[in-house]
Amino acid sequence: MKKILVSLFLIQFIFYSQNALAQKPTGEIDSQTFEVEKKKKIELPPANRLYNKLQPFINDDDDRKLNYEFRAPKLTLGAPKMTPNVLPVNGNEKIEDDGNLQNYVKLGGGNYGKIYGEGFMGGQTENLGYDIHFKHLSNQTGPVDGKNSANSENRLKVNGQYLAGTFKLGGTLFYDRDNYYFYANRSQPNAEVLKGNIRQTLNTVGLQVGFENTDNNKFIDYALKTSLYRLSDRYSASETDWGTNFSGSIPITKNIFALLNADAFVSQRVDAETFKRNLFSIKPAFKFAYNALTVTAAFKAVNEIDDRLKINRTVGFPQLEVDAVPFSGVHLFAGYGGDMTRNTLRSLLGENRWLGPNVTVANTERSRDIYGGLKGEAGPSFQFEGKVSYALFKNFYGFNNDWLDTTKFAVVYDADYINVLTVSAQVGYQYKNILRSTLRGDFYDYSIKRLEQPWGRPTTTVTWNNSFVFSKKMFATIDAYYLGGMKNRNFLTGKTVNLKSIIDLNLKVDYLLTRNFSIFASVNNLLGKSYERYLYYPQQGLNFLAGLSLQF
Repeated sequence: MKKILVSLFLIQFIFYSQNALAQKPTGEIDSQTFEVEKKKKIELPPANRLYNKLQPFINDDDDRKLNYEFRAPKLTLGAPKMTPNVLPVNGNEKIEDDGNLQNYVKLGGGNYGKIYGEGFMGGQTENLGYDIHFKHLSNQTGPVDGKNSANSENRLKVNGQYLAGTFKLGGTLFYDRDNYYFYANRSQPNAEVLKGNIRQTLNTVGLQVGFENTDNNKFIDYALKTSLYRLSDRYSASETDWGTNFSGSIPITKNIFALLNADAFVSQRVDAETFKRNLFSIKPAFKFAYNALTVTAAFKAVNEIDDRLKINRTVGFPQLEVDAVPFSGVHLFAGYGGDMTRNTLRSLLGENRWLGPNVTVANTERSRDIYGGLKGEAGPSFQFEGKVSYALFKNFYGFNNDWLDTTKFAVVYDADYINVLTVSAQVGYQYKNILRSTLRGDFYDYSIKRLEQPWGRPTTTVTWNNSFVFSKKMFATIDAYYLGGMKNRNFLTGKTVNLKSIIDLNLKVDYLLTRNFSIFASVNNLLGKSYERYLYYPQQGLNFLAGLSLQF
């Protein structure tokens, strides 16, 4: 199996790399080109080395200490999460001698004609684990115009995992279906709208397979993952994407390690025309770790191909990061680097579902990123992190209403090199198994050149997530979100609109009636604020969901 997967990756990487070299490195995006995209990236879950047997399909023990790893915030534009995270109803307190209740079925309903259903079932033997998960959430009406702003989402996912003596083989098969309407405020609000003319349906089917080493004593550590998905919409547009990743490491001495990471992505877009978008990268690196000092040096080479934009070029990004521990509990880090952010129709739709047809999808180049910060803990209950980044981007993008149809959005790119300053901070607190709280803020300054504004992008985002265990039977979460500084423009009228800041407060409570039954209730937008994440698209006001859960 190992040889087959490695051969598969090499064939994919070599064949398309040779094809890429036959084209000329040309092409640039006009800064005022408006484009559209589609939905989330497909990735296998992070490969957690299984030094023990298969982990059960339940959350980790709540007794563990909070552990944060600082990651650069993604410059995405999605709305704040409207459904708060909650503690599992079959949490740590429900573990009894006769086994864990890891399977569940949930049913509920709420205002806006909300219908909710979710189910999970899994099992495992000594070396084999599997689970199946289904979720349905729909609103029969929306914030405006009744059923013309309804929406629904359906998710089906099947996971499997096999653990042998020295390796782990895992796979995921999934299907997503999203149905919604372009219900934005119109120039003629009283005109009759045919529901079928403003409907959009996204169907995504995908397969992911991963193969990795789990033997701690092996000289070479490795992981190979491949994924394939196809996205299609109601208007005959589609995107097919095949991606493969290999990562490996070899110890050279006790303190020095050689690392290798390689990616190959082959993609085809079908819309008004059919074209290919491929990306290949390889990153060798060396890591030195001695006592309180860690230094990582790497060089990443990226080849990108885009038939539509007539791009075939290879760029390189030197990378260096230093991490030092001046005293116990505190890390200081600084680095220099760059990368190519791969954008797809699927990833852009994940940020803004109101995209129009025939959009241009282009990768974003982070040519230079100078950053530094600190992270650590003060005692067993308090953690903190902070980071400052000053990065140079090309093809930095935003979302704005289309020139001709303001109910749909286009992707706008700044084809020049622009600087973005990002300041991020996060603190976390945990009190025993009773309270967990995380507060994070991100602040952005965009030095836009060809665009008038960083359309649709916030200058400030703040999230505050809290979970509480009141007793063995009652759990609750309270989440707060703030987004500010967004702007969009109506190019038909020439008017620039400063969108109202978003302040959102959400609450969810779970109460255990018996070992097998619990009830839950959630209230979103508790403040009842009326806001638009994107121009002309008002969001739901105060909305609630309540229901019953069965654990078995």
